[in-house]
Formats: sequence, structure tokens, C-alpha cells
Amino acid sequence: MTPSPPEVVVYATASLLAAAAAARLVTRVVDVQASRGSASVVLTGGSTGIAILHELRAAPARDAIDWSRVDLYWGDERFLPAGHPDRNETQAREALLDAVPLDPARVHPMPASDGADGDDPEAAAARYAAELARAARPGHEVPHFDVLLLGVGGEGHIASIFPESPAAYEERAVTAVRGCPKPPPTRISLTFPSITSADEVWLVAAGAAKAGAIGMALGGAGPVQVPAAGARGRHRTQWFLDRDAATEVPQTLRSLRT
Repeated sequence: MTPSPPEVVVYATASLLAAAAAARLVTRVVDVQASRGSASVVLTGGSTGIAILHELRAAPARDAIDWSRVDLYWGDERFLPAGHPDRNETQAREALLDAVPLDPARVHPMPASDGADGDDPEAAAARYAAELARAARPGHEVPHFDVLLLGVGGEGHIASIFPESPAAYEERAVTAVRGCPKPPPTRISLTFPSITSADEVWLVAAGAAKAGAIGMALGGAGPVQVPAAGARGRHRTQWFLDRDAATEVPQTLRSLRT
């Protein structure tokens, strides 16, 4: 299946971006639950990703979601002890998850560095890959992801796939990442095959520091050079940007800007 062209939506400020993305996420999850009974979402960390969760927590519309029928996964995780404030899971729980009636069995955080595999990120990555495979349909390595959220780094990284890194070439569903150029250096990440299996991929970014990488990603750069360029959904790819992050969006996509 050929991925559809990316759609770009631009908001005046980062706060408006977060609120709009939260509202769209409610609509998407409700629609999926109405058609299939349950919905599966992959969460992201970072300032914008967590801001979306804060906005969702504050939105009255959040109660339109049947939270007991939502499966949650993560696109990447900092390989730190459970409960560490820098873990994406910890931040997501504080921002939203602890405030909604989720089924604990349907929340799937990535392993921590003090978990069953100890300080072995390769074993932890394999453990998460096995967990995904158990929830997948026969013949698939990962579950059906309805929406997969991704932040974008200033150099164009997504999840914990950094430019020119071994993770950009990885074919397994989940990989350990060592030597990340930003702390902490050791992480666990979904790979391109897992990311591009999602029905919809939503990339969210705010700030002028992201503009150059976003311009390259949308302008035809390769996914090894700019990993954000390789983040495509099976049915839909959406970019949610603030004005500062969108200044170098290619001319051919500007008709999609609002």
C-alpha cells in the first residue's frame, strides 16, 4: 500500500496546537470505538506530546471515550528505573492516565531499567517486542495501531530513531538504542516497520528550532538522514505544527496550512 501524502495543519501557538490535537484524538478514538469496539493509541513523550495529554485531561469531551476499551502503547522510552520523572510513562501517567478509568491490563509501558531484565536494554526491547506480538493479529509483529503519536526532534529524530543511527536500519519491531546524542543515552524504541504499520501517524512539533528538520522531512529527505521523513501511516499521515515550526514547510504543502 502506498502511503498517502502528508497533511499539514498549522496553529498559531503551541498551546492551540496541543488543544486541537487533543480534540482530534478524542474524535478519532470515539469513531474507532464506534466501528470496532476498542481503539489502540501509541503515545509519545516530549513537551508537545505531554501537553496534548494535559489538554485531553482538561477537556470535558474526554468522557466521550470509553477508557476501558483503549489500548495504550509507547513509541519509545528512556531506559530508566520505574517511576523516574524523565520516563515518558511517568509523565503520561501524571498528565492524563492516572485521571481516567483505564483497564490496567490494556496499558503497555516499555520495560524499566530496574525491571525483570535488569539493566539490559536489548533484553528489555525483546520483551516488549514479545508483548506486542502477543497482542497482534496472526502473521503480524505488532498490534493494530489506530493512531501513533510522534514528537519531532530538532535534528529530525522520531521516537528514539536518530539521524544516521543503527536504529534507522533496524527491521525488528523494537530495538534498544545506545549512545543517543541527547540524554539519557540508552533507550528503547519502536522501529520504522512498527511505526509505518499504524493506520494513522500524527507528528506534533512546536518551536523555531524544529523548522529546519521539518522542512527537510517534508521536502524529500531520506529517513536515515531525517527520520521524521520516514514516519508515514498506512492510511493517513498528519503533521500538527505551530507557526514557528512551520516556517520551512515546502511550497507544495502550503495549501494545506491553516
